[in-house]
Amino acid sequence: MTDELIPAWVDGTLQPVDKLEVHRKGLRHKAVSVFVMDGQNVLLQRRANEKYHSGGLWANTCCTHPHWNEPAADCAVRRLREELGITGLWPAHRDRIEYRADVGNGMVEHEVVDIFMAMAQRKMKVEPNPEEVSQVEWVGFYDLTAEVKRRPERFTQWLQIYLEEHSDRIFGTLLRH
Repeated sequence: MTDELIPAWVDGTLQPVDKLEVHRKGLRHKAVSVFVMDGQNVLLQRRANEKYHSGGLWANTCCTHPHWNEPAADCAVRRLREELGITGLWPAHRDRIEYRADVGNGMVEHEVVDIFMAMAQRKMKVEPNPEEVSQVEWVGFYDLTAEVKRRPERFTQWLQIYLEEHSDRIFGTLLRH
């Protein structure tokens, strides 16, 4: 893995810090999460086993850290393309959420996350980058929340937090039809 600088707060000041250092020290940092939806179905990704943390676990469509000075919306579009080969979607900003979670391997996520959502159709072209994603699957929202409660060890900490603590803020009226 190459060195990657991401926006993190050090002594109250936002500055570019190496991604691994950010997670080893549990520094508060910027992040982006995207949910691609087809009605009440969400596109999930299973993280590649080789990822530096949370490998092999199921997560929302795409989650990442913006580059230094990269707008969150641009980051969301970039990572949909880089992780999943998805182009032509322009995710809408839904909310900003902060959480802190131990993600294993001596790493801590303390993220200020810009959450985005994009509407799509299941038949859209998805070509996962095998270095990032080992599998994708469309899952009904209510089936997903039930499965996360039954078998939380299969899912990333942040997806569990989003669904358990911030579901209304992220999905809102989308699920009330």
